Amino acid sequence: MPDLTVADVLREQAHNRGEHPLLIFDSDRLSYAAAHQRSTKLACGLITLGAGKGTHVGVLYPNGSDFIVAMLAAARIGAVVIPFSTFATANELAAQLAHADVEILLGTGTYRGHDYRARLAEIDRAGIPLLRQTFFDSAPPVAVDSELLEAMEDDVDSSDPLAIVYTSGSTSAPKGVVHTHASLLDHQRVLNEIRGLGPADRLFCNSPFFWIGGFAFSILAAMLAGATLVCSNAVDPGETLDLLEAEKPTMTNGFVGAIAHLARHRSLAQRDLSSMRRGNLYPIMAPDVRPADPELRHTMLGMTETGSVITISEDESDQPEHRRGSFGRPAPGFDTKVVDDTDERVDAGEVGELCVRGPFLMQRYYKRSREECFDADGWFHTGDLVRTDADGFVYFIGRRGAMIKTAGANVAPAEVEKAIAKVTGMVAHVVGLPDDERGQVVAAVIVLPEDTELDEDALRESLKSELSSYKVPRRFAAVPAAEIPMMSSGKIDIPRLTKVFDV
Repeated sequence: MPDLTVADVLREQAHNRGEHPLLIFDSDRLSYAAAHQRSTKLACGLITLGAGKGTHVGVLYPNGSDFIVAMLAAARIGAVVIPFSTFATANELAAQLAHADVEILLGTGTYRGHDYRARLAEIDRAGIPLLRQTFFDSAPPVAVDSELLEAMEDDVDSSDPLAIVYTSGSTSAPKGVVHTHASLLDHQRVLNEIRGLGPADRLFCNSPFFWIGGFAFSILAAMLAGATLVCSNAVDPGETLDLLEAEKPTMTNGFVGAIAHLARHRSLAQRDLSSMRRGNLYPIMAPDVRPADPELRHTMLGMTETGSVITISEDESDQPEHRRGSFGRPAPGFDTKVVDDTDERVDAGEVGELCVRGPFLMQRYYKRSREECFDADGWFHTGDLVRTDADGFVYFIGRRGAMIKTAGANVAPAEVEKAIAKVTGMVAHVVGLPDDERGQVVAAVIVLPEDTELDEDALRESLKSELSSYKVPRRFAAVPAAEIPMMSSGKIDIPRLTKVFDV
């Protein structure tokens, strides 16, 4: 099958699926035909502004039809889509707008108490000189016809960049991951075959569209399959459960920690959610589908740099005890190896760093050379410590660095420590603590000066203007400097430090 662009996929599915829903989102509905029509109008508006192949278009929306339409409109004309997190503070927004060289920003003005107009107004526009047009809850005027759009679509090649998706990476510096149309679409086509996502499916997804799991493993995957995405932003968990009962999704995917409020809802036991037969959101699936022990089901390993999922298994049944904690096998299209600190391959059963290469990998990090992103043989060093068994199944051990993974999001401790120092003037050591719902929670040990008290509520409030909500520590501990545990090397003894939270 030849490589496709997003425009090719949309055109084909608008013709084949027509009024079949692409998205069911609370009260919002978007058919394939409507996605084509609405994105046509917006794409023509972008062209009217002078946008075209290579223009960097920012997209700042929560999950919903507006995000999908904006993404499609930009992609159809060969523009590069830059998804922005709805968690972004003014400082984070400014940094990403500047780093990504965004020229046009499309977005919502407000969402769940976040005022993005106000945040943009706080930013010194001299620091983002390329940003020339912003549209909050509005669209650019249209002064061109669809014939010009069709010509511009034909000029887009599958090897052209589709998106720069930001990830926190292994340091606090932003890293924009560049993916082409081919790398993301071809990868999702392979993954759809493995997980069995087809045109009759309805996929319940709770992954944010601005992260790779939502952007690729949900939106693009559903479009390729001709399937339907079912999503919800309802604050009331009962409303989300109402939606699931009414719309009957067949498959689930996302972060288990993010549906804990649904699993705890008093009405769950009375709900008919039997339509959901596949996927990983076990706590809200029917009892006969839920595993007695989730550790005996394959899970998945993914990252922005690999265009979403890299290890997966089509087998969703309970596994034998010796396969406890498996993350499946590497997906077709990836070469993988596990290496030690000297870059030598390790044997099955030994822990090492996972390295990958192949056509579905990112092109590079934006504004970094390929030599900075890959080794001389084209391998990307993921920073994930894993082991494999004799059958090639992968078992995730942890991050090579100190990255905290909370509810599917990466948090760099250095970034949080810097923010705490800024608002308090005090030193902090940030760690991840195990959490049943979120995987890890962000925790901070504050080095408390003499005759000083820690006001946790005030500190949390101050940090809200500096950090996205998921980065603000959920737990604090105050420790005098003399009691900070040190190793003989002079470095902080992190394992001992975390024990202050056991008290």
